Amino acid sequence: MSELSTPKNQEERMRRWRLILGKTHEDNPIPQEGEGDGDQSPPSGRDPLAGDDQMLDELLDQIYGESDDGDLSDSAPDIARWLGDIHRYFPDSVAQILQQDALDKYKLRKLLAYPELIQEIEPDVNLIAELLRLKRMLPAKTRETAREIVRKIVEELLEKLRRPMEQALSGTLNRAVTNRRPKLKEINWVRTIHSNLKHYQPRYQTVVPETVVGYGRKRSSLKDIILCVDTSASMGKSIVYASIYASVMASIPAISTRLILFDSSVVDMTGQLHDPVELLFGLRLGGGTDINRAITYAQQLVTRPRDTTLILISDLFEGGNKESLLQRVVQMQQHGIQMIVLLALNDSGSPRFSRDMALQLAALGVPAFACTPDLFPDLMSALLNGRDIQQWAAGHQVVTSPDN
Repeated sequence: MSELSTPKNQEERMRRWRLILGKTHEDNPIPQEGEGDGDQSPPSGRDPLAGDDQMLDELLDQIYGESDDGDLSDSAPDIARWLGDIHRYFPDSVAQILQQDALDKYKLRKLLAYPELIQEIEPDVNLIAELLRLKRMLPAKTRETAREIVRKIVEELLEKLRRPMEQALSGTLNRAVTNRRPKLKEINWVRTIHSNLKHYQPRYQTVVPETVVGYGRKRSSLKDIILCVDTSASMGKSIVYASIYASVMASIPAISTRLILFDSSVVDMTGQLHDPVELLFGLRLGGGTDINRAITYAQQLVTRPRDTTLILISDLFEGGNKESLLQRVVQMQQHGIQMIVLLALNDSGSPRFSRDMALQLAALGVPAFACTPDLFPDLMSALLNGRDIQQWAAGHQVVTSPDN
């Protein structure tokens, strides 16, 4: 008897096929190793699942079973327990997929009618985007539940993303405020001595200060960052990440951060960066796309062109005046404003975007690429350090293949 056809291996094969086929296929033959080689189908009526396998089967059947038509009226308590159980049996990455399928099947608005689900929901940016899309159709009670879910997810994302951003920028900002040509009263004697210890002269028992380090000259900010974010429906996840990162950057005094959201109109959300939950829950996804209008508004905010970086986050499907948009980009570059385009700020793979507009911007020297959330802090560090962003993008392999 071959190793693959031993009773133990046959039993394991039957177990796996049983989990794949589900309850509705219990009476169907389970494929055998090598059709026609003499192996027999499992005995009729025998279920190879036991213990935890039975629980796994129940969890999967509630979502993928064929008998349920998606009516949540009698099953809400089971679904609440189900959302907790999936974290016991599946890793977070799989649990998020199962959770999204559950929300799709049982209709998100019905699930939100049960506040007890908030504690069981796995943080998921997709879920925030879906809630923002539906919130105007939700009744008042359900809308409050949705707000609490958004708050829970945003707070966890802030905790996850804040430290990488602060670490990436701290070194850059510390170097930027160092004064290498200080006046006598501006000399930082401790750092100056430390920097010149290698020049210590034993004969004279003193340090020769080849390099003098001074305290940084105080100024309101070292760099002005304007995030200009497209709120069309396809940009849902990018909006969430951009808003959270803008909130983090707004808490760093050495950077002046503004957040502009736009569709066919333009809204300056800078004043709400202290509360990203209210910021997100107050915006509306969808509508037209007028990038030219947004860039026109952003251009008016610039007071220090050579210290300003404009980050446009958009799929570049322009519904406004394309010629005027390109002219404004040229004007900004002539005044020393740095501009880059992020076709997406998410981890969902290659985005769909306007190839034609991306190529026209590239011809003007404006790099356009997608960026994952975990790389965004390093991108900001590169921008503040004055590094070549085209080289940075190529080095991190984030340049996206055009797709129109």
